[in-house]
Amino acid sequence: MDKALQTMIDNMPEKTGKSLDEWKKILKEQPFAKHSEGVKFLKSEHGVTHGFANTIVSLTKEDDSPSVDLVQAQYKGKENLVPIYKKLIKYVKSLGSDVTIIPKKGSVSIIRKRQFVLIKPATKTRIDLGFKLKDKPTTNRLENSGPFGTMCTHRVRLSDESEVDKELKEWISEAFEKSI
Repeated sequence: MDKALQTMIDNMPEKTGKSLDEWKKILKEQPFAKHSEGVKFLKSEHGVTHGFANTIVSLTKEDDSPSVDLVQAQYKGKENLVPIYKKLIKYVKSLGSDVTIIPKKGSVSIIRKRQFVLIKPATKTRIDLGFKLKDKPTTNRLENSGPFGTMCTHRVRLSDESEVDKELKEWISEAFEKSI
């Protein structure tokens, strides 16, 4: 398990009032069809912060599904994109111990107190990297969020490991800093 995720789980009783197992029991009693419904429930009914709510719902869903490596499944048939993914993960982990990496069925959320980056293998030849960079102007490379909608404000399309460069890392760092 990722070190940052384990730290978040360890801190859960102190920060939310309940352990992960206790939260899982509460969520299993609720008929949520969508991830967002579970997050909204934990935030509105139990005062859980978004980051913890998102993590709790994601980990509860993982229990419900067969033990499949979600990242491996995302990159099946897209193995050429794995080096880009690994380079992105290595960089976001270097930003701090409060970064949480949450694989989902079709993407990977990178969270601090809230999601600041989303990694999605969009095609067989491209990863779409979504950002939360409110009020940042778009450029030729840093596009409007496109298919991410309101989950992200911007998107960068990556087809090669070399595109995880200084400029991209600066945008990731900026999104990280704004996510507190």
